[in-house]
Amino acid sequence: MLAAIPLMIVPLIAYNLVMIGLVGGGVAGLGLTITSLPMMSGAIWTMSLGELLIVVALVLLFIEVLKATRTGSWSVIDHMLSMFVFVGFLVEFLLVRDAATQVFFILMVIAFVDVIAGFSVSIRSAGRDVSIGL
Repeated sequence: MLAAIPLMIVPLIAYNLVMIGLVGGGVAGLGLTITSLPMMSGAIWTMSLGELLIVVALVLLFIEVLKATRTGSWSVIDHMLSMFVFVGFLVEFLLVRDAATQVFFILMVIAFVDVIAGFSVSIRSAGRDVSIGL
């Protein structure tokens, strides 16, 4: 049952926590520097809160693609819920002023790739499970 929960809901919830000010102090907090590391070249590499959200979403996308290779009744529910999460991203992007940022758009695109990849991988793996006897 827990495997059917779409993981892309985590970045959506995290962004909304940032947006309402519980983490990072509002949308302006997306530019807040989380870490900075001096490189051997002399440059300083920094990662902001928004970039961290994108990295987390990409890792979760990888896990979602791995989950899509499973076949069974829960996989259909997982794909349906992933579609609902994407629709949630889309509606929020279109209707909420603080969601009209580059970070949120990239998170929405990652959720879209999750939906498309999930359906594609499932259809492809389900096609291999069907054997036609001659």
